[in-house]
Amino acid sequence: MRSAKLGLYVREGCHLCDEFLLNFSLDHPELLDTLETRDVDTESALATEFGLRVPVLTVDGLVACEGCYDRDKVATALGL
Repeated sequence: MRSAKLGLYVREGCHLCDEFLLNFSLDHPELLDTLETRDVDTESALATEFGLRVPVLTVDGLVACEGCYDRDKVATALGL
């Protein structure tokens, strides 16, 4: 697996975000230390870009998956 910059954009109290993170952690526990989780409500720019789309996983700055966790999309984006 290649080294990638991982970002997960979430919102506090978002059940889809919680489910996304749980599924990601079950599939890729080795990547949790490199996953940067950001609350979109802490910055207006993030809220504008991702607010209605959370959760959003980015890999090297590109959106890999949003809304519901998609195992195949995530694996493809990670080069697996």
